Amino acid sequence: MKNKLTRRNVIEKMVTGTAMISGAASLPLSSSASQRDDIRKDRNGNINHSVCQWCYDSIPLEKLCKSAKDMGIKSVELLGVKDWPLLKEYGLTCAMGYTAGAGRDIEKNFNLISFHDELVKSYEEAIPLAAKAGVPQLITFSGNKNGMGNDAGIKNCAMGIKRIMKTAEKYKITIAMELLNSKVDHHDYQCDHTAWGVELVKAVGSDRFKLLYDIYHMQIMEGDVIRTIQDNHQYISHYHTGGVPGRHEIDSTQELNYPAIMRAILATGFTGYVAQEFIPSRQDPMKSLHESIDICDV
Repeated sequence: MKNKLTRRNVIEKMVTGTAMISGAASLPLSSSASQRDDIRKDRNGNINHSVCQWCYDSIPLEKLCKSAKDMGIKSVELLGVKDWPLLKEYGLTCAMGYTAGAGRDIEKNFNLISFHDELVKSYEEAIPLAAKAGVPQLITFSGNKNGMGNDAGIKNCAMGIKRIMKTAEKYKITIAMELLNSKVDHHDYQCDHTAWGVELVKAVGSDRFKLLYDIYHMQIMEGDVIRTIQDNHQYISHYHTGGVPGRHEIDSTQELNYPAIMRAILATGFTGYVAQEFIPSRQDPMKSLHESIDICDV
């Protein structure tokens, strides 16, 4: 694609309310009942499927909801408060929500004490709204290192996150920090290894703070995905997919064996959501999404 689509620039536009990204693929406009019936598929029920909206940002949310529902997807995620009511109209949830503070800047976040007051205010406002809307989790980020040591990063993040845990626990909302790669997509990002994230979860010390394990990102940083999941599943509340390399379709064109990964996730007793977060590279993005759900529906 000519225009590089990244979650960061989509988030910035979503938070500021500006126009849709021009580089994303478009959904075919036909949506007759008979055509939707053709793609409806009964799912095994073992995986709770979700999809990240930002990967389909040029598609109107209502159309994405219709297609997702027909595919057996239960959630459209990485959406803010204003979009949650629409999901309910389609019997969907937002398995991982955004606050204005979380989307403010992936690079400047909880590892900077100077941002704590702003972030805490944002989450304190969003957590009750998430509970009311049935949104179970809100995403957060570490921020970039900018020379900060890993121990200092854990200390600073824990200090800020602990301030919102009482509210998160009261409303039973999980705050999930995402593991991102610092090699390709998010240079200098601090929460770029599972071990660092696990130490942060331990430092916060609340059942309502966990990790969002992004399989794409951690394959780039660490590999050994299945063993890492097996050893650390108790610290993980959510999963994202993506093809490596390139972050495109998760089929046989890339290096990860997603059916095996899904089976390993299920073997840990996981009952949360797995979200597709690849950027479609083909003419029909909904066909790519449908195929990815088939691959992960073990």
